Amino acid sequence: MTRITVTQPLLPPLEEFIPYLQRIWETRILTNGGQLHQELEAALCAHLGVSHLSLFTNATTALMAAVQVLGLKGEVITTPFSFVAGAHALRRANVQPVFVDVEPRTLNIDPSRIEGAITPRTTAIMAVHCYGNPCAVDAIQAIAERHGLQVLYDAAHAFGVCIDGRSILHAGDLSVLSFHATKVFNTFEGGAIIAPDAATKARIDQLKNFGMKDEATVDEVGLNGKMSEVHAAFGLLQLRYVDEAIEKRATIARHYRQALSRVRGIECLPDGHQDIPNHSYFPVRVRPDYPLTRDGLYEMLRARDIYARRYFYPLITDFPAYQTLPRGNAATLPVAVHAAREVLCLPIHPALTHDDLVRVIDAITHPLHGSQ
Repeated sequence: MTRITVTQPLLPPLEEFIPYLQRIWETRILTNGGQLHQELEAALCAHLGVSHLSLFTNATTALMAAVQVLGLKGEVITTPFSFVAGAHALRRANVQPVFVDVEPRTLNIDPSRIEGAITPRTTAIMAVHCYGNPCAVDAIQAIAERHGLQVLYDAAHAFGVCIDGRSILHAGDLSVLSFHATKVFNTFEGGAIIAPDAATKARIDQLKNFGMKDEATVDEVGLNGKMSEVHAAFGLLQLRYVDEAIEKRATIARHYRQALSRVRGIECLPDGHQDIPNHSYFPVRVRPDYPLTRDGLYEMLRARDIYARRYFYPLITDFPAYQTLPRGNAATLPVAVHAAREVLCLPIHPALTHDDLVRVIDAITHPLHGSQ
């Protein structure tokens, strides 16, 4: 019986990657904004419908740079239901994350909870488009404008997502994408910041190159976040296949929704309000009337060589590094706490076969029948 993983990197044909490597060998330029790096930035801008994009070695480094570019300090309101990279980027800049609860439908940050957490020390809101479903961007922007706050979006899951015919990446002051190996679009490792104008992009590009203005001038403390030519080359190849990959994900998602709608106690998270989704994850909630708990289902699937993921569990506020922060307790985050106990992300990736899909659905539909 083959192992079914929750995700799998999209790998285009190896022979198509070789010509890109030959270009690198010919130029002998491996990094520092080479030709392939520049080509990928331009190609991604065209594909995503944005004007200014800066590539990074990974999304965590990009988040750190975004925090610095926006000059965030004091407190930043954010979500506990996310990967820890965003909170880490704040803490590394000596900014205190202030966690507020999430919406029960989307599991994105709940705008109705934000204003109650604003203090004189608050400088920004950092929201996450969870599972690629857009946040309530208009409501968040209105709050930010009323209180003079900046908005940073962790858009790690939101590659290609559009609302009202426009990229979700236009929302807020900056958005950060992840191109990690398991994402819808990957460059092995990588990330990007979407900037609103050329001047901001220029500052971001300087920051990711140690803060160097020129060969003899360092204006500010930067970091090394430059994407290599090899990673950029792989990204250029990936762009040929990403739309096809998203279509395959969409087909899998439709099968899951149709089949699992008949399973008592399994609730598929509703689609977001985007008009172009990317199906980056397929989360379900395991409700009390299902024969197993969420963790019981997780373990049963593993026993059948099906590897789902409890994403996001634990909450960021459950980690020792964050447990002592104000507003990080279960009493202030009931929706997030409940979701962390119920959500399970099922396998979804372009290499998932029909037989794999049938195995996953059958295991969830008949959880007490034993291993197949």
